[in-house]
Amino acid sequence: MIGGVALFVGCSGVLAIYFGKDRLLGLTSASANGLQCTDINLVTIRKDNRFWVRKYIRTDPTDGVTRVKTALRVAKAVYQEQKPDLVQVVVLDENGPTLRSDIRGRALGADVVYVPHPEKLADGSSEAPLTARYYNGGASTAGLFYGEQITMQPKDIDSALAGLKDLSDCDNALAADNSAGNAKKDKLKAAIAAEERAAAAQAVEQDSKPAAPEPKSTGNVRPGYDRNGEFIGADATIDEKSPSPGLDPTMTGAAERRSPVTN
Repeated sequence: MIGGVALFVGCSGVLAIYFGKDRLLGLTSASANGLQCTDINLVTIRKDNRFWVRKYIRTDPTDGVTRVKTALRVAKAVYQEQKPDLVQVVVLDENGPTLRSDIRGRALGADVVYVPHPEKLADGSSEAPLTARYYNGGASTAGLFYGEQITMQPKDIDSALAGLKDLSDCDNALAADNSAGNAKKDKLKAAIAAEERAAAAQAVEQDSKPAAPEPKSTGNVRPGYDRNGEFIGADATIDEKSPSPGLDPTMTGAAERRSPVTN
């Protein structure tokens, strides 16, 4: 029994050396350029004249270093193609969560954030152009990665980038629609122009309408002023002794017959 165990252990060690431990664990062998990937989801954020791209991708089962190399490669490829202000690439397991609300913690096999110009972020949310982290273990059947979370040092990130032979995106790369922002602006401009044209047409229509007629008097008295310029509600008369011919007793209270109260 002891000899059989020793023979098994020895053979396992030889196989590990010959094939590599990752192959024995069912993991794809490490590559300096990362692995081929598949885009799962793409989120674009346009706010305050900023353009951010967040990609969720999947690769074949592999080690954490290879996952993060793949994420670095894709982040660089996205920037070269679309020139966003920030790129984030997250590597998920094939059995990982699909809802974005659940994509956090150990669901992130690798997470790379690339900010080409950190000084442009006024809020100071990023100080380094590149940050990368990953879990050094594989994933469970639920798509959650185990092991220790490694935050890469800048020199390690630079070394990984230097080893990339080409900067290629995933095979089914989902590209952000850069024209979406311009289309939205054009639509807004068209709406404003339409409102201005409608307002101008309404103003022209109002100007072309004939003026409204003067309101007619409700009585037979025409307004007038006396010699002193005071309004009396009736036409002025030159002869002060004779009553005004246009005087309306119903409106002024005056009549040829004096009121007993005034008498």
